[in-house]
Amino acid sequence: MRAFAWFLGLILVGLAALAVFAYPAWLLLHPHFDFPFHRIGERIGMLVLLAGFLASAKHLHLNDRESLGYGCPRRAFLRELSIGFALGVLSMLAVVGIMSALGLLEWTPSARHAAGALLRLTLMPLLSALAVAFIEETLIRGAMLTAIEREAGAKTAVVLTAVVYAASHFFASFHIPAQQVSAWSGLDLLTGTLHSFAHPLRLADAFLCLLAVGVVLGMIRVMTGHIAACIGLHAGWVWVMLVAHELTAPLRTARLSFLLSDFDGFVGWLVLGWTILLGFALRRFYARYARGASTSSL
Repeated sequence: MRAFAWFLGLILVGLAALAVFAYPAWLLLHPHFDFPFHRIGERIGMLVLLAGFLASAKHLHLNDRESLGYGCPRRAFLRELSIGFALGVLSMLAVVGIMSALGLLEWTPSARHAAGALLRLTLMPLLSALAVAFIEETLIRGAMLTAIEREAGAKTAVVLTAVVYAASHFFASFHIPAQQVSAWSGLDLLTGTLHSFAHPLRLADAFLCLLAVGVVLGMIRVMTGHIAACIGLHAGWVWVMLVAHELTAPLRTARLSFLLSDFDGFVGWLVLGWTILLGFALRRFYARYARGASTSSL
């Protein structure tokens, strides 16, 4: 599949850029911002990947709104995005509620901050969640899924994009403390990240969970014909997760702590099971929604 191979090539270029440019970027940013090194490297790779795609979009015949998943009127797109966002927030809040009920989370001192601090704890994660959702959905469920679907069909496109989506979350997962950053840290970041894949069983719960999320989002993209709902769901999920990370911590001494992964203390077997159930519910919801929209347009 030429399109899939092309995107894998762009990902490799992004990883190479991460290794080369993470340290110079850290030197420029660290004196002014308290960004961790791995986060700077991750953003460098993402920006290079985005730039590479923009440069090759015409060659791949992906330089139009419909191919990128934006092929519906603006008002309808914003409505679908808002509905997806509400569903994402509610469904992820339910997960946090289940985790709390099972005694898997404990509140951190951040949870007792004043109202102004809590506002910052929610507003900044919201902006980050929206940015991540727009970039990842445009590239993965927009461009990549469209290109693969044209060559190999929708099912193959959904599965392959889900695999890429799941694997991408482990890039730049290797952390380097600020006091240990050196000129070779970009390469260390890349090799440390790739080394984590040498022990797949340690990542199995998190990877399968993220794979299931990717399948659900890809399925909705195919059903709706655009990425508005995907962006909304993705942003809603990430927003709640980021806030939960700030206000809670996994309780590793809990009897059921194995339900939360060691990867981030959140995704894992519990979220995997919830995602599967949610996928069936969302499939039914969007199938009815699509039928209602087609009927009203007649």
